[in-house]
Amino acid sequence: MPRIPGVRSRLKDTPVVGHKRVLLAAPRGYCAGVDRAVIAVEKAIEHYGAPVYVRKQIVHNIHVVSELESKGAIFVEEVDEVPEGSHIVFSAHGVSPAVVNAASDRGLQAIDATCPLVTKVHREAVRFARDDFEILLIGHEGHEEVEGTAGEAPEHTTLVGSPDEADTVEVKDPNKVVWLSQTTLSVDETMETVRRLRTRFPNLQDPPSDDICYATQNRQVAIKKVAQDADLVIVVGSANSSNSVRLVEVALEYGAKAAYRVDYASEIRQEWIDGVETVGVTSGASVPEVLVDEVLESLASAGYLDVQEVKTAEEDLMFSLPKELRTNLKGAKNKQAPGPRNQS
Repeated sequence: MPRIPGVRSRLKDTPVVGHKRVLLAAPRGYCAGVDRAVIAVEKAIEHYGAPVYVRKQIVHNIHVVSELESKGAIFVEEVDEVPEGSHIVFSAHGVSPAVVNAASDRGLQAIDATCPLVTKVHREAVRFARDDFEILLIGHEGHEEVEGTAGEAPEHTTLVGSPDEADTVEVKDPNKVVWLSQTTLSVDETMETVRRLRTRFPNLQDPPSDDICYATQNRQVAIKKVAQDADLVIVVGSANSSNSVRLVEVALEYGAKAAYRVDYASEIRQEWIDGVETVGVTSGASVPEVLVDEVLESLASAGYLDVQEVKTAEEDLMFSLPKELRTNLKGAKNKQAPGPRNQS
């Protein structure tokens, strides 16, 4: 395995009975929506010049945020912190119409980097509210994505945070109720919540298509397979990354003897790997592969040289850049293009 410059492991090579190995989950890391959002910020800085403001973290990963800050991004909590007339990028998690309107009122030039799969849920919320349905939104209170989706139809939306809350939630008309969900939840827990809701409300309608995103599902399926054979699972991802936290929970539920989340390889503790033969490794959908490489390098220094990839799906989905950015980049390209040569 190639060494990564600058990576130093605090782990020591401690002998164990058997063969030390790493089971590397695939798919892992960046999804199409995260890739699109990060590139959008980079292209905006390149095209408009620094600073470019970003409402909230563009994606939930401290390394990505730090890297973008070093290039000229300024992250803010709300649009009223942004100087009037500036460029602002809305994060991949989406925003409510109230935020869009607030940005417009300040004359901000907004670039909407909302993941298209989140936008799909927003449109579902608008449609069902228009048809006077009560929306039971399954998700975590305070999460940016939930706030954005609920903000599309606040008077029609009730948050359901867990299967237990499904047992107590009240609705106005049990014959006109639909469920939607945050895209980064545990598939199993969400389906359990839906099951309990349907027990109480038999006419509960489903969304037109699955709200939990393909990347969240794929990463959970992969770690389920890895966890069956892992003494320890290490999930690379930040604490505020819902899908990364869910991967730890899924790993434990499906057989891993222990599972921990880290932002960086330096956070791996020696006691985690003492006596461990098989380590499973994966990463959340907002994690660049370089951070996984550093974890593998650290484990290699502790004797885990055999890395076996466990692949459960192929991913080739790509999203185009936000339309505001595409339009401006295309205009700039056309201005730079040379005119026809004089042939006389």
